[in-house]
Amino acid sequence: MIPAEKPSFIVVGPPRTGTSWLHKVLEPYATLPSPTKETRFFDLHFHRGFDWYSWHFPRNHSGPIGEIAPTYFASPEARQRIAQNIPDAKIIAIFRDPVERAVSLYRLKIAYGMYRWSLPEALHKDPELINSGLYWSHLSEWREFLPDEQLLVTIYDDLAADPQAFVSKVARFIGLEEPKLSQAQLRRVFSTERMTRPRSYLATRTATAFADWCKSRRLDHVVASVRDSALIKLFLGGGESLPQMPSETIDELTELFRPEVEALELYLDRNLEHWKVGRTLRESRSAVEAFAPPAVRGTAYSAR
Repeated sequence: MIPAEKPSFIVVGPPRTGTSWLHKVLEPYATLPSPTKETRFFDLHFHRGFDWYSWHFPRNHSGPIGEIAPTYFASPEARQRIAQNIPDAKIIAIFRDPVERAVSLYRLKIAYGMYRWSLPEALHKDPELINSGLYWSHLSEWREFLPDEQLLVTIYDDLAADPQAFVSKVARFIGLEEPKLSQAQLRRVFSTERMTRPRSYLATRTATAFADWCKSRRLDHVVASVRDSALIKLFLGGGESLPQMPSETIDELTELFRPEVEALELYLDRNLEHWKVGRTLRESRSAVEAFAPPAVRGTAYSAR
């Protein structure tokens, strides 16, 4: 068990559902890891021990202790470790149209130089694109470990439609003072459609590997310094436009995710029909990603 004070809530994602935006909104009111948003402790760095994990949290606490960790949702190891070590923690999931989310994650990985594959190739070679969108399958596993009263399932569409109401709902669930969003936090300013391929895949991959090395050794401040400086432009962007998404692949994804969406509809007693209609993909420009600028940080990728 984590000694003394322990996280009372974790937002488990999955990736590309507004977690970076939510982190920025909650940061003044809750005690979150800093300067790194994602510790990757429960899925990647558990062997480093709880002292390593605790080091990432500010010593001066402000509000409840928590973490926003989008890679935990689809991780069996994270589910089990959280349930065993912080069994009273409240878990928040944010679900987005699974096709839009998968394509957004693909675009991000292309922009971060992780690979050069087309979308059909990536879907066959990168299991995370599909696996992290199997909402009902993974939610069912979370429900095996934790009672429903500790789980809050939210919908990205609600965040995009009314960010203040969305944040208020999350705040009430975790026992937090209700944040009041500024106009800047309400702006719809970011989409992965604005990203490009890197000008140098080698430079981008090297920078990402260096960021991973720094974070594993508690040198998060080095990563943050690069992320927040003009140096970031050396590693991200400046290349060709991201590839277009084949409409037939979008239709195939829609059918693949359909059973997951239908099971989720029953659980939530909510109509998600618009998630089950094949169409040419257009990412919404929602406030949810307003605070997820490209950055060299975290293992694999981090603007989630």
